[in-house]
Amino acid sequence: MRSLFFSGFMGTGKTTAGPLAASRLDVPFIDTDEVIAREAGATIAELWKRDGEAKFRERERAIVERLIADPKPHVVALGGGALLSRDVRHAALDRATVVTLTSTPAEIIRRMGDVSSRPNLTLSSANPLARIAELLSTRAHAYAECHAELSTDGVDADDVAESACAVARRDPVALPLGARTYVIDVVHDAPEALTDAIARLAPSALVVVTDTSVRRARGAALDRALSHLALPHIDITLPPGEEHKTLSTVSTIWDAALGAGIDRDVLVIAFGGGVTSDLAGFAASTLLRGVRFVSAPTTLLAMVDASVGGKTGFDHPTGKNVIGAIHQPRAVVIDTAHLSTLSPRELRAGFAEVVKIALTSSASFFEHLESNAARLLDPASGALLSTIREAVTLKAQIVRDDERESHDRRIILNLGHTIGHALEAQSNYRKYLHGEAVAIGLVAELGVCEKHGFTPKGTAARTRALLEAFGLSTTLRPDELRAAMRFVSSDKKRRRTRIALPVVTALGAADVRELPPELLAEA
Repeated sequence: MRSLFFSGFMGTGKTTAGPLAASRLDVPFIDTDEVIAREAGATIAELWKRDGEAKFRERERAIVERLIADPKPHVVALGGGALLSRDVRHAALDRATVVTLTSTPAEIIRRMGDVSSRPNLTLSSANPLARIAELLSTRAHAYAECHAELSTDGVDADDVAESACAVARRDPVALPLGARTYVIDVVHDAPEALTDAIARLAPSALVVVTDTSVRRARGAALDRALSHLALPHIDITLPPGEEHKTLSTVSTIWDAALGAGIDRDVLVIAFGGGVTSDLAGFAASTLLRGVRFVSAPTTLLAMVDASVGGKTGFDHPTGKNVIGAIHQPRAVVIDTAHLSTLSPRELRAGFAEVVKIALTSSASFFEHLESNAARLLDPASGALLSTIREAVTLKAQIVRDDERESHDRRIILNLGHTIGHALEAQSNYRKYLHGEAVAIGLVAELGVCEKHGFTPKGTAARTRALLEAFGLSTTLRPDELRAAMRFVSSDKKRRRTRIALPVVTALGAADVRELPPELLAEA
């Protein structure tokens, strides 16, 4: 179990619910304000008056960083400004479960009573109520980046504590994007996880998008999840396969949803593989100029790639995914039980994306894959669930730092995709599954980068061995590459005469270099 951090404004109930949660979880309770006062030998008000806010924040940061690094779990009531620093907040999200408690300004004032000992309210010309509203507004982005928000207005402290403990027990992964923050639940055979994710969003109706293959194999699990929701829903079942990832298929979703008279509170459910996720997400981004959607991936590839990060779209004759939008889901529910009906070929293909994230982000994760490849090929393996969670966590950390590829950070996730997408397009999306093409692309691109001294020698061979341990082919005929090169020239990462190409600089680390597309012909 990880530590549970209560975040939020003063007076929202952190020091009331915190001890109750600690008792339930049987771990110590810590109030950071009490620690600061004890270690400084002065009250919080005295420290503010004597040293100023900046010095106080330094003390607070040091204590919070110490608690984040502590491997022993605790329940912690944080000061209202403890997670305002982005790096500290994201470190807390990585190492602990962060629950933000919320309340209205009027209720906060009522609970605090005499505010004379609250320096952040009294050291201002504004009246306390206005000052609370001002601070809540300026801190809204930071407070929203959490694993869950719980309102404490009119709610018993025991219930708040139990709700927070339930979040800690779920242990979701957070993708922090301010007000658009969402969590990813990774579970096994738990349809109620999808039920709960939908219920938390309180939609007016559902647009459920799947395909015929998934409906046949996993429809019973979907029906179990939806049966507990008294909501009208529109069922849209698409033909399976990358060849149907077209504007025409998107239009099918639009027509059904609009024909049913949806409103802006509708929720689109993407239940299927990467194609379904991309199509349903794009349809959601455009319906009524943007409605919410939840991703419930059913393939390994979709679980570790398409479902997280908000990239949506469809294919065009000039290339794969060249038309689309970034539209983040409101929740992602990954249930590894869906993998029990996945074909061995589809399961193997998904590991190409797992290997890619390890290559770009974590040497230790790559080594974990090398040591456990045989076990991970078993869909029922507990090791597979934890591996999926780690892959998702690493991807979420990249997306949070560069959601729209505006700083090149996120482009590293395209490693292997420039050649991989070209191979898919060249074969009209019939010869290769996406992961199979990416596996070939990974080894080919690494080989080129090794040749030019961008990537350490031996990386391509080591990657080839790992991919082959997962049952993936990594060979490419020269004539096939030559035929695919015309699609490389339409790569989405192209900038004039060069392509922003991910380059592995060390195992588990990657950068981006702008290179001529012709360089890839050397593969």
